[in-house]
Amino acid sequence: MSTKQDYYEVLGISKSASQDEIKKAYRKQALKYHPDKNPGDNEAESKFKEAAEAYEVLRDPDKRSRYDRFGHAGVGGAAGNGFGGGGMTMEDIFENFGDIFGSAFGGSFGGFSGFGGFGGSRQRSRRVNKGSNLRVKVTLTLKDIAHGVTKKLKVNKYTACDACDGTGAKDASSYSTCSTCRGTGQVTKVTNTFLGQMQTTSTCHACGGEGKVITSKCTTCHGEGIIKGTEVISIEIPPGVGEGMQLNVSGKGNAARRGGMNGDLIVLIQEEKHPELVRDGHDLIYGLYLNFAQASLGETVQVPTVDGKVKIKIEPGTQPGKILRLKGKGLPEINGYGKGDLLVNINVWIPKELSKDEQKMVEQLGKSENFEPNPNANDKTFFEKMKNIFE
Repeated sequence: MSTKQDYYEVLGISKSASQDEIKKAYRKQALKYHPDKNPGDNEAESKFKEAAEAYEVLRDPDKRSRYDRFGHAGVGGAAGNGFGGGGMTMEDIFENFGDIFGSAFGGSFGGFSGFGGFGGSRQRSRRVNKGSNLRVKVTLTLKDIAHGVTKKLKVNKYTACDACDGTGAKDASSYSTCSTCRGTGQVTKVTNTFLGQMQTTSTCHACGGEGKVITSKCTTCHGEGIIKGTEVISIEIPPGVGEGMQLNVSGKGNAARRGGMNGDLIVLIQEEKHPELVRDGHDLIYGLYLNFAQASLGETVQVPTVDGKVKIKIEPGTQPGKILRLKGKGLPEINGYGKGDLLVNINVWIPKELSKDEQKMVEQLGKSENFEPNPNANDKTFFEKMKNIFE
C-alpha cells in the first residue's frame, strides 16, 4: 500500500477544485518551497518535488480521474510514477512547469535559468530528450487481482546503444564546438518593440544546449544513440486493480536519442473472465442452483471462491432469489481499506421433463396444503419422502 501523502492535501485543495484552483495552489506551494528561496534545505526541496508530482497528476483530467478512483496505484504509485522519488529531476520540473513561476520572478527564463529574485545566476540547462512511452496489455485472473501478482513481460523497445553508451558519437573526440551558439548552448535574440528592444535567450536548437555537435557518428546506431532491442520487465501489480485501469512504470519505455530520460511503460489491465464468478465492483456474485429437495430440506453444498471451493449450509425451506453473503470473500479495494463479499444467489432448478410416475407425484404434491404459497410451511418429514425423485 502506498505511503505517499494525498495529492489534494499536498496542494491544500479540495477534491472538487477547478483546474484554475489547482494551478494557483501549485504555484503557491512551488514558490514557497522553491530551492532558490530555501538554499540547502532538503525538506523544502522534497516538498517542492511533492508539489510538482501532485500538480502533474491533478492538472491532467485523465490522470486525475484514475487517481480519484484508484489512488496512487492508478497513476503508477505501486510501480513508480516517475516523479518526486523516482524519475523527475529538478531540471525536469522547471522545464515542464517553468511558466508557472514567470511573473513572480520578474523575467523570462527556462530550465534552471533566470530566477532573478533569488540569485538567478544559473545558466540555462540543455534540453533534456525523453524517449516515447510504450503501452502493453496485461490479462489477470480474479485470483491475481485478489492477491496482487508480479508479471514478467518481454518488451520490444528502443534501448541505449552499448557501443557508444547512448551518446551517438564514435568516441570522446568525435565532437566539435557548435557553430550556432559558439559553445554556449544558448542563442540570444533581440526584438524591437514599441517599448524598446527586448532580449530573449533560448536553448540552442542546433546542439540541444550542449554547446557541441557530433562530427563522427557511432557506426552501430548511426548517431542516434538508440537501437532496437528487448527487455524483460518485472511489474508489481497491486491487489484490487480493475478492468481498464492503467499502471505507469517509470523509465521503462523507449530510450531517448543521445541520452536523456527514458519514456514510461503504461500497463493496461484486462480481466480474464471467470468460468463461475462475476465481478461487481469489489463483490463477487455466484449463481447457485439447487434441486427441489435441497432447497426444501436443506443441505451442505460447495461454492467457488477465488481461492477454491468452500462449504456453505443451505437452511431448510430456502427460497429462490435468496442471497447468501460470505463476508470478505470478494476482492480487496485498491488502497487496501477493505474487501468485498461473495454473494451467493439461490436458484431452484425445475426439471423440464418428468416421467409418468414423477408427474403423478408432482400432481399429488400440488394438491397438498404444504404447497400453498405459505412461507411458514416446512414439513420436513413430508418432503423427505420426495427427496429421491428430484435428485
